[in-house]
Amino acid sequence: MKVLILEDEVPAQMQVKRLLKTYFPQYEVVAALDAVESAVNWLEDNRPDLILMDVELADGICFELFSRIEVKAPVIVITAYEHYALNALKNSAVDYLLKPIDDTEFVHAIEKCRTVRHQSIDIKSLEKGLASSHVYKQRFVVKVGDQIIMIPVSDIAYFFSREKSTYIMTKDGRRFLSDQSLETTEELVNPKDFFMVSRNCLAAISSISSISKHFNSRLRLQLEPDHKELILVSRARVPAFMAWIEGEPQ
Repeated sequence: MKVLILEDEVPAQMQVKRLLKTYFPQYEVVAALDAVESAVNWLEDNRPDLILMDVELADGICFELFSRIEVKAPVIVITAYEHYALNALKNSAVDYLLKPIDDTEFVHAIEKCRTVRHQSIDIKSLEKGLASSHVYKQRFVVKVGDQIIMIPVSDIAYFFSREKSTYIMTKDGRRFLSDQSLETTEELVNPKDFFMVSRNCLAAISSISSISKHFNSRLRLQLEPDHKELILVSRARVPAFMAWIEGEPQ
């Protein structure tokens, strides 16, 4: 069997390779990739018999793969997020493993995939499962010249758009150009932590230093680091914003 590994951390890649070599030496790892984009490009020309993928890759969540290309091989999702309801994924040709990977569970998952090898991914079942098991980005990857920089979401104060470009502002005042639109970014971050406070700004609750009433029942926000532009929450958005800062379910 030909195996594709999608994992952006080299030690984790090595562990999966070691487990395959130990328990399934007849399997061949044909590629080990670290991003959704490279996986899509690879799958356009290749067809593995099995895919083992981490939830969070270098450029996004692994589940984006299913909306971009038809996946015909059985999939084993590897995740550190035990609190997500990933059991729903077992209803299709998908299984999952929790990190750190247990050898016995690894073998069981591989054996299961042998029985569903010729089944296609049940997208509707997968989407239903994901609706209750959404995994949000833990970091953003940006390019600065020849450098690739990883920015943990916990270090981000806010995202903002200006002249059709989207930027990331970190809590220590660094600004980075993002490849993703503000609307796409809003879907990638946890709504408990981030709110679209205006059409041009998606702010972390920890970045809001002050809130004051403004003309026409709007709210004026002061962000830290200073955004240098007036941030107003529209009258229509005020109820949702207040519910957000009070910690009510969205």
